[in-house]
Formats: sequence, structure tokens, C-alpha cells
Amino acid sequence: MREICVIVPTHNPEISRLRRCLNAIQNQSLSSTRWECLIIDNASKVCVQDILRQSELSDNFRIIRENSPGLTSARRCGFQASSSEIVVMVDDDNLLAPDYLAHVLATFETQPRVGAAGGRSLPEFETEPEPWMREFEGLLACRNLGEKPLISNAPLRPTSGKNEYPLFAPIGAGMAIRRSAIQSWLAQPPFELLPDRCGDKLTSGGDNEMIFTILQSGWKVGYFPELELIHVIPSSRLDCTYLGRLNEGIQYSWIQVLHKYGASPWHAIPAWSIPLRQLKAWVTHRAWSGPAEWVRWKGACGMFSALGNIA
Repeated sequence: MREICVIVPTHNPEISRLRRCLNAIQNQSLSSTRWECLIIDNASKVCVQDILRQSELSDNFRIIRENSPGLTSARRCGFQASSSEIVVMVDDDNLLAPDYLAHVLATFETQPRVGAAGGRSLPEFETEPEPWMREFEGLLACRNLGEKPLISNAPLRPTSGKNEYPLFAPIGAGMAIRRSAIQSWLAQPPFELLPDRCGDKLTSGGDNEMIFTILQSGWKVGYFPELELIHVIPSSRLDCTYLGRLNEGIQYSWIQVLHKYGASPWHAIPAWSIPLRQLKAWVTHRAWSGPAEWVRWKGACGMFSALGNIA
């Protein structure tokens, strides 16, 4: 059994980006005898198997078909197909630094109570973004929190009524997880989990839900700057309309996750008040005045929609 399993979910991948992703994994400094890579073909219409045949990958790469669409389904498929204690989740547009897996092992060896670890996700833009877009790099799963490690101090207290989610908690891109820390998430029936990215839907929250279950199981999470990857950002995502939809979906999902795990500082609102609140936010954010203002307003719309639909 290999120590690390790298899970790469992919749905109708862009071929050149997927190949770059897999080549970066193959070129890890850590011996290939210590890790395996599972490519999860998540209901793709393109033949992912053909892409792999043409990529000259080593025999520790495997492809598994998961017909249930959605990022969460693909990730759980990867966990079930592997028995490695450490799992690293990699998106199909991520390029791991050559020493990424070696640093993952070293981090978990020196931090025995850390159940999930992440690091820097640095953007590689296919086209140079306009200056106003820099504010929204976090929406695109890009982050750089500096040179020092950041580790949560204590387990999350369930039903505390406060948002105690660490802002430096790992994001999905490159997140390394101990299998023993994620058991409560794996044990949940699929229908009880919140919806994550699925096809063209820009819902999210799967990463946050995994972190919550790890924290509530008594583990810590952390940011470790030596874990570094490149996130390739296609031109299609550098668009006001896309970023607005993305911000709306992320904020909607964030409220859902906080509510489910008893960590929301916001109360539910009447459903009838959603349009009025969104209209007020239109004025407050001056959404007509520029693309950044419009994207911010869309985030507020997502938040109000979620608060008005809490069961």
C-alpha cells in the first residue's frame, strides 16, 4: 500500500491542462513507489482513457469512472478506491510543485494532530486580468497567506453560534487529508452532504464541509507555505458575468455550510424579503457603477437567497 493517494477529479477536461496537471504529479521528487494517482472520470463525454494512453504516464496512475455527477461524488469515489492514509486532492487545472508530496509527508510527520493541510495556490492566467479582477482572485481558488505556517488552535465547538471556521483553512486545490481525520465525512450518506460543484453549476461548499467535519472530530487544520501549486486560470473565467455567478454561488453555499454546522452568525430571513434585500444591496453596492461593484452585489444576492431558504 502506498502512503499517499492523489485524487484528480475531472469532468469533460480541457486536454492540455489535464496533461500538464498529470505531468506535474508524475514529476514529483518523492519516489513513485510511495504514491499513486487516481484520475476520477466524473461522467465525462470525452474519452479520458484516450488522453491517458497518449500521455505516457507511469503505472501508478489509474483511471476510475464515476457516473454520479458532481465533485463530491468524484472525491468520495477516490477515497473508496484507495486505502492510503494520506489523500491529496488536486483539481485538473492544478500544477503541483515538484516537492509537494514530499512536503505533505513531512508536514504530517511533524504535525500529528493536523488532519488537513493546504498551502499556496498561485495563479497562472492564460490572459492578463484587468486590474479590478485582482480583488476576486480568492473566488478562483488562489491564495498566498505569507511565509509562516498557520494552524488552528483548538477543535471547533459544535453549535457554538459563532463562525469559528479558520479563514486560513485549506481550500480544495491541493488539500492534503489524513484518512483517519475524515471518517465522519465518509460515513455520511451522500444525500446528507451539501451539493458541490456539478457540471456548469457554480455551487460550492464541499471543501468547507470536509473541514468542518475534521475540526468537529477533534483534529486541527493548517496552512503551510511550503505546499505550493500553480492554478491555471483560463480566459473564460476572467469575465464579469462568470465572476458574478461564481460569487453568488459561493456565498449561497457558505451560508448553507455555516448553518448546517451551527456556526452561522446570521439568522434566517423571511423568503418574501429576499427581493427587497437584494434591491437594497443593489443600491448599497452601487452595482450599476462598475464590474467589481456588480460582482460584489451578486455575492450579496447569494447570501440573502441562502438566508431566505434555510429550512
